[in-house]
Amino acid sequence: MTAEILAPFLPRKHGSADDGLPEGVLGGRLARIDGPAKVTGAAAFSLEHRPEGLVYMALVRAPVAAGALTVDAEAARAAPGVVATLTPETFPALASASDWTGAPGPEGPWRPIGPEARWMGQPVAAVVAETWEEAAEAAALVRISGEDGAAFASDLHAPDAPEGFAMEPADIVWGDAEAALAGAETVIEATYRTPREHHVAIEPHGMIAQWDGDRLTIHEPSQWVDGMARAHAERFGIPFENVRIVSPYIGGGFGSKAMAYAWSALAIQAARDLGRPVKLALTRAQTFTALGGRAATRSTLRIGADAEGKLVGIDLNSASETSLDAIWPENPGPPASEMYAVPNFRARHRLVQVNSVTPGALRAPGESPGAFGLECAMDELAWALRMDPLSLRLKNYAETDPRSGKPWSTRRLREAFAAGAERFGWWDRPLAPRSMREGRELIGWGMASGAFPVINTPAEARVRIGTDGRAEVLSGGTEMGQGTYTILAQTAAEAIGLPAGAVSVRLGDSELPGAPVSGGSQLANLMTGAVMKAARAARDELVALALTHPASPLRDAGNDLEISGGRLRAPRDGGEGVSIADLFAATGAPGIDVMRDTLPEGSTAQDRFETFTTVTRMGRGANSPTASMSWIAHFAEVRVDEDFGTVRLSRLVSAVDAGRLYNPRLAESQVKGGAIMGIGMALLEEGVIDRRFGRAINDNLGDYLAPTQADVPGIEVIDVGVPDYDASALGGKAVGEIGIVGVAPAIANAVFHATGKRIRDLPITLEKVLETPAFA
Repeated sequence: MTAEILAPFLPRKHGSADDGLPEGVLGGRLARIDGPAKVTGAAAFSLEHRPEGLVYMALVRAPVAAGALTVDAEAARAAPGVVATLTPETFPALASASDWTGAPGPEGPWRPIGPEARWMGQPVAAVVAETWEEAAEAAALVRISGEDGAAFASDLHAPDAPEGFAMEPADIVWGDAEAALAGAETVIEATYRTPREHHVAIEPHGMIAQWDGDRLTIHEPSQWVDGMARAHAERFGIPFENVRIVSPYIGGGFGSKAMAYAWSALAIQAARDLGRPVKLALTRAQTFTALGGRAATRSTLRIGADAEGKLVGIDLNSASETSLDAIWPENPGPPASEMYAVPNFRARHRLVQVNSVTPGALRAPGESPGAFGLECAMDELAWALRMDPLSLRLKNYAETDPRSGKPWSTRRLREAFAAGAERFGWWDRPLAPRSMREGRELIGWGMASGAFPVINTPAEARVRIGTDGRAEVLSGGTEMGQGTYTILAQTAAEAIGLPAGAVSVRLGDSELPGAPVSGGSQLANLMTGAVMKAARAARDELVALALTHPASPLRDAGNDLEISGGRLRAPRDGGEGVSIADLFAATGAPGIDVMRDTLPEGSTAQDRFETFTTVTRMGRGANSPTASMSWIAHFAEVRVDEDFGTVRLSRLVSAVDAGRLYNPRLAESQVKGGAIMGIGMALLEEGVIDRRFGRAINDNLGDYLAPTQADVPGIEVIDVGVPDYDASALGGKAVGEIGIVGVAPAIANAVFHATGKRIRDLPITLEKVLETPAFA
């Protein structure tokens, strides 16, 4: 029985109980140190900055998805309070910025607004006025006319949708999938679709731009202050050092606040022209068309197995939408290649260009839609074989990375299966659909698994120990709710020997030590590593000061000292020792200031610049002897009203292997946040486009449905990880994005178990439940 097979893998302890570590050290459950400032309103977000002389910008959007445009801003210029209008005819040529890989942009002049519409809602003009109300009123007076060109907004879900084009390298191949599937005992083939999804961060996108001579200061919510500063510097022809981006807090990003969008150049240019700071805050509707969300995807999967359920081959043919202006692949292929031991595999991905804003990164790009297709297909295969879905996954458990052949650095997915199944009560699940009900509610249990790669980039950090005995951590890394302030305070506190309350943290400023993009779930691992290195060096200098300075009270204490609670003492000395503040007072030393990085030895200034302003140093450890991934198993219970087709998620248990958790409380919160986004993906979220005109129909939070408290049950997170020092210096793995991966298929599989209806097109709405035949 599968339960007995998994029994040896049950962790000795699991769940969210306190692990006994002090709150103030790394691994302790310290509450957010930035929490009080946020709940009392003291935390200063970027768009709350109020420089003297501030004026306000409102964008004007294209009313058509394609065709030549004529912009008439005469009425807007004459409106009360207007100080400037920006149109394609008047906007100056800028330089093209290099992309996020550092590759040069297109040659020739670059203008963020032009005379041709490429998608409906594209920013094509702007108005600046003394107040926001005046700017918005004047923007409504701008008249746009011209040719209404033929927009291409093909539906990936339609039978006649084009195949698209390949982006090299697009295919993943080993063995001979076609031959293996031809000889398989059981083959399932199905197409799975995910719609457009949008970030819908509570904090709007925007910026406040201010010039001082040739120096530019920008207050903007940013997941990557150095990378965005580079783009602005290149566009406006000024040195990188002359651009400062300030972003101490971010009110939700999820991948959407990591790039310098074209519309940001409008505010910067207006601020230069006017000699006044300019604020641009996008409206909620504009966030649906001025930046991209997750692209729609289509995945056709064929999976074959022998009579015992052993996989013999997987063939995946997928496509996703991208824009006419740039390429963004939402590729389900890599996640399908990482999960199961399969001797024959092929994944092909194609891109379909449409008149749309360019899609972008949304939590777990590629991995989340990829998991939906793969994990639903595995559930379909399990039903075809009349096998328990968890048993099928265990039978095809990958002991090594199927793609590279490397051993895993750690893979505790069996432990996640064991702990999650036990806590959920999985082994009481009847195999047949429609076997559980309460009154008119059908009850279903489904499960799925997921993975997310461990990505690493070097970082740097500064640690100061002041004469008052307090420490300060400084980094350009960002805080968007993941707990960066807290875990870095814990890191420095542990390394130096201070209470966490004696450590302050400054983040989100491009004048601070460099940090790469806060994306790919890498920031916690790379920043704790850099801060630990700097803090240990600062501690060593402090100990050396105490042992060698002629005026130190501890000069004759021996060869080493220990530091605890902010006091230095000799080992085995039962006395109170000397406080750090008293040591500085006695020696007259000015404090300690240490800068350290995790760049390779011998790195140049150019290496440093490229590390923090491009993704060229961001990788998955191609030269490592092991493959590193985070793993998760989700167990979901749904209740489906048999008459109305409504689906309600009533339970979710998520067991995760993310290596060492630097703060279990915050890591659990991250996994829950990802799971809530997965609930939205499964049941609610869908960016609807009018295919006749390319218009975003539900560009508001009334019609674009995101999960609310009423949609989210209690979510239990179980930690089964162990420190993985192959994955990162301090043993952690990816946490921020793993939570969303696999939630949608777990819910879809539970709906099938409840109803016998296989819904392969997200979101799962009541119409689809009612219209889909059972056992389809």
